[in-house]
Amino acid sequence: MISGPAGGGKSRWAEHLASGSGLAVVYLATGPLLPADEGWQRRLERHRRRRPAEWQCREVQGQLAQALADLEQGQIALVDSLGTWVAAWLEAGPAAWSQACSDLLQALTTSAAPLLLVCEEVSWGVVPATAAGGRFRDRLTSLQQAISRRCDRSWLVLQGRALDLHALGLPVPAEP
Repeated sequence: MISGPAGGGKSRWAEHLASGSGLAVVYLATGPLLPADEGWQRRLERHRRRRPAEWQCREVQGQLAQALADLEQGQIALVDSLGTWVAAWLEAGPAAWSQACSDLLQALTTSAAPLLLVCEEVSWGVVPATAAGGRFRDRLTSLQQAISRRCDRSWLVLQGRALDLHALGLPVPAEP
């Protein structure tokens, strides 16, 4: 897992790790396409320009579990990002959300390919002022901790620096 604040360099670090893997890279984009949003389109284009031509890119949006199931040996997947995947499921009710998380955790466990998961850090600021903002924060941070416990490596990327959390830190005990 590669996490950090917006603009900290987490996608670039994940791309660096993918490039050095020696495997065929499959970039799984979870964000919406939003053709009318010029700012979003500039951001997508910046990401596209950085990716080598031989990398596959699959626009999976909210269908990440299925995309992970489609991976093959000899590939490495770069998932960018868990935050936009959560946003795709933000309006889902509790039962549908729980099922989506279960499906994702299962797909992460059974994937034929190693995975690089980019995830936003959202709880460093103020308490969200809206119910949707609070739901997003709660869902993303809960999912992030559940996935992080299953990861071989965890990176915190901020200010253009990557910190190896497994080397520097200790796991916090789970809630009873």
